[in-house]
Amino acid sequence: MNKDRGLLIVLSGPSGVGKGTVRKAFMQDAEEVQYSISVTTRKPREGEVDGVDYFFKSHSEFEEMIENNKLLEYAQFVDNYYGTPVDYVEETLDSGRDVLLEIEVQGAKQVRNHFPEGAYIFLMPPSLTELRNRIVNRGTETDDVIDNRMGVAKEEIELIDQYDYIVENDQVELACERMRAIITAEHLRRDRIAHHYKNVSEV
Repeated sequence: MNKDRGLLIVLSGPSGVGKGTVRKAFMQDAEEVQYSISVTTRKPREGEVDGVDYFFKSHSEFEEMIENNKLLEYAQFVDNYYGTPVDYVEETLDSGRDVLLEIEVQGAKQVRNHFPEGAYIFLMPPSLTELRNRIVNRGTETDDVIDNRMGVAKEEIELIDQYDYIVENDQVELACERMRAIITAEHLRRDRIAHHYKNVSEV
């Protein structure tokens, strides 16, 4: 394995914890990190550009990608597929750039099967009460939907042992700082950089 490859960073956690908010804040000050572009079968919205916002594919093209193992993970929502393209991630990592995936818990499990060497971060709410408050404050779901999402969240939190790091999202900027610390440490891992130093000559 080329030790100078970029690092795959997977940010996951229960629905409502604020993954998108943390990811957007993190990417504002992360020039060395490339946010992964997803593949989707939904139609482009006004202003969206193929290869920038998404890779737009037909259903048949997407299903061909599934058959040819060209997706790290994928899921289907409301008659459309969404997934993470293997080739795009591999090419970006090979260029030396880090890649960030913001993804649901089940998708992260699929990615880990392909990329066990990535850095897997579980974004944790300060408490389940706070998680419920965040979902309620969105004002978009009924009580039954909120109860269902809380039940799913509890199940997702039970999968926390599948991750390398836990980052509490008490404040967005603090969560970003913790992520930056994790990435710095990952880049200093012996198995990533020792080859640079084994043949150092005396000065």
